[in-house]
Amino acid sequence: MSGIKKVVILLLIILAPLTALGQGPGESFEEMIRRVEWPNTDFSITLVDLDEIHHGGPAKDGIPAIDDPKFVPVRLIKNIAGTEPVITVEINGEARAYPFRVLMFHEIVNDKIRGVPITITFCPLCNTAIVFSREIEGRVLDFGVTGWLRNSDLVMYDRQTESWWQQFTGRAIIGEMASQTLTKIPARIESFANFKKRYPQGDVLVPNKPGRRDYGVNLYEGYDALPRPFYQLKDFPENIKPMARVVTVGNRAWALTLVRKVGKIVTEDGLVITWEEGQNSALDSRRIDQGRDVGNVLVQKKTETGLKDVVYGVDFAFAFHAFYPDSPIIVK
Repeated sequence: MSGIKKVVILLLIILAPLTALGQGPGESFEEMIRRVEWPNTDFSITLVDLDEIHHGGPAKDGIPAIDDPKFVPVRLIKNIAGTEPVITVEINGEARAYPFRVLMFHEIVNDKIRGVPITITFCPLCNTAIVFSREIEGRVLDFGVTGWLRNSDLVMYDRQTESWWQQFTGRAIIGEMASQTLTKIPARIESFANFKKRYPQGDVLVPNKPGRRDYGVNLYEGYDALPRPFYQLKDFPENIKPMARVVTVGNRAWALTLVRKVGKIVTEDGLVITWEEGQNSALDSRRIDQGRDVGNVLVQKKTETGLKDVVYGVDFAFAFHAFYPDSPIIVK
């Protein structure tokens, strides 16, 4: 059986309980799914046009977030290649690495480091890895995967109010929490070897049930070599390809090819962007540890006491343009 047929059959199985309930008069298929799966979400409060949000296939929590993360000391990890990508976070002296090989299957990890509640997120379709504080106005939220996408980007939800949140921006776009924005936490997207070198006493996220999934496999084989993403592009700039990687800091972006070519960029306001070899693309080959080398990017800011890590991303150009359409991407 072909891969496409398997996907179609899987979607039919997932959506069969929903279709059996029937659509109401004048109700679209996606409106029916929202009504059935999300009775506690207030869709009358929205910051975006609901037509911009599309069902990605999996049902609510069909991609299961990790709520009780398990960690192993980095010195004991033997099955992760040194070039594999990880998201790394350090808070008050405690450092943890979250491998893409695990995030590929879960997309969200609800964690707490030194008493600080955080959410680690990864959207494979946008190559967007972001860490958020999950505390807002003294309230700690837990996040899950809705199964819906906007601009191909992961739409999350909090379990306390079932409001929907845009992963790329960290902003609630639908429901009770609409207009609230999560605080992003500086994190590095680096090779496992780099993390191990920086934090030999650090910890690494491991699967709770390692045999349940083929961790280390890229579920989107060849995705970052496609000419365009799945969603419709609008007025995309001609000087860069949609699936090209860009280094992003807020509403500013630099083509990865430029950063790679020059090795180091220093901006007028003190940002220092560097590149070095040694990190696999997670979205290239079938096995992540065999993906082509896209390198390690680090963005820091000059301060009176030295360089300090800042929030940054290494995202696909189409995703940055979708959320910041008026911001140019620096290519040379």
